[in-house]
Amino acid sequence: MILIVDDDIAIRASLSLLLKQNGFTTKEASTPEEAVGLARQHPLQLVIMDMNYSMDTAGHDGLNLLGKMKGLYPKLPVILITGWGSISLAVEGMRLGAADFITKPWSNEYLLQAVRTALSLSQQVPDSGDALTRNKLDQQYDLGYIVGQDPKLLQVLKRIGQIAPTDASVLIEGESGTGKELIAEAVHRNSLRKAQPFVKVNLGGISSTLFESEMFGHKRGAFTDAKADRMGRFEMANKGTIFLDEIGELDLNSQVKLLRVLQDRTYEVLGDSRSRKLDIRVVCATNKDLAQLVEEGKFREDLYYRINLIKVKLPALREREEDIPLLVKFFVENLKKTYHRPDLQISQKALQWVKELQLPGNIRELKNLVERAVLVAEGDVLEAVDFQAQAQQSPAKPGDKALPAVGTMTLDEIEASMIKKSMDFYHNNISKVARSLGLSRAALYRRLDKFNIPYDAAE
Repeated sequence: MILIVDDDIAIRASLSLLLKQNGFTTKEASTPEEAVGLARQHPLQLVIMDMNYSMDTAGHDGLNLLGKMKGLYPKLPVILITGWGSISLAVEGMRLGAADFITKPWSNEYLLQAVRTALSLSQQVPDSGDALTRNKLDQQYDLGYIVGQDPKLLQVLKRIGQIAPTDASVLIEGESGTGKELIAEAVHRNSLRKAQPFVKVNLGGISSTLFESEMFGHKRGAFTDAKADRMGRFEMANKGTIFLDEIGELDLNSQVKLLRVLQDRTYEVLGDSRSRKLDIRVVCATNKDLAQLVEEGKFREDLYYRINLIKVKLPALREREEDIPLLVKFFVENLKKTYHRPDLQISQKALQWVKELQLPGNIRELKNLVERAVLVAEGDVLEAVDFQAQAQQSPAKPGDKALPAVGTMTLDEIEASMIKKSMDFYHNNISKVARSLGLSRAALYRRLDKFNIPYDAAE
């Protein structure tokens, strides 16, 4: 049963009719007091509640009611309804435990999607306590090219399998090179949208001036250089999943535009005033601490809660070092085919040597190292010397103070160190450095400026 709480009888009637037409049972309450009474009398699955009941309280009645509902039933999902101008109330509600928030006027399709998602997440079966193995997960889910069996990774994969069938927005956090894109692809492959498009967007490579054209598309003549119609990324992803990588790089002006689309599920193509509906699953990724960026005023808190319905934290490679040999073998097997070296193998000593490396660039750095070793190896067995010649650093040794232990370095220090090493290795060739780090040239230039790393601007 779904409880609808709003002092406007027209809104209650509209929501109740919509939900009943889609197979749900509803109850209605016009005041917070009535809502609490009904919650005590009936087993509820979900609450949809307005945030404002009196002009004098400026939404505090709604926050108080949310607190009472979560106090009575901590696991009861609550969806908040608020006007665009009162999103700060919804953000406060999310801090207090609300499952989601929707702005007026809402899209019926999006509201139903939010309801189904909240119900699905709240009804997931608790962990049975059975031992988690990679074999069991592979039998249940399509995990593609994700390699590893470390318990930390297995917990992530299990979580992905559980949330994939919902339409919940997902925020994937992790250091550069940890495989966030592969996780996003796994979300899509195990979702109900798997037959629809999966569109990847590197927001770190899109300037503020190009954001609308790139994301929403444009009509011919919309601006000086618009010589032909262009389809935006949102339109490409319609009915499917859009993966917004490096969302922490997005400037505040573009964040507002993105939030509008995610709130209303509508957008306008540049040069065309007609609003278009959007039906997408949103998966975002970042190597930054978005909560910290919110505190610093560099990332909108309302956007943070909009994309952060489900958070997935990927472990760094140093936290799952037993997976390093598996990853090396996986890369070698693939590179054997790429470079037509079917007899190529790798020695145990080489595997052990690589396992002891510091790899601040995580899986991406490891893959690049293996590829360089394969390219230069003369024999059919990769030995430690083949990796030693290509590694940008040596394995850490007890008492070695040449390079700070990763645990003592900040993420920025690790990233700067990795970029400097790549610049040295590729002799400041921007294209090769960007490719090796999995960055666009624009994103690399921004990082070079950020860390005051010299480069040839004419390159």
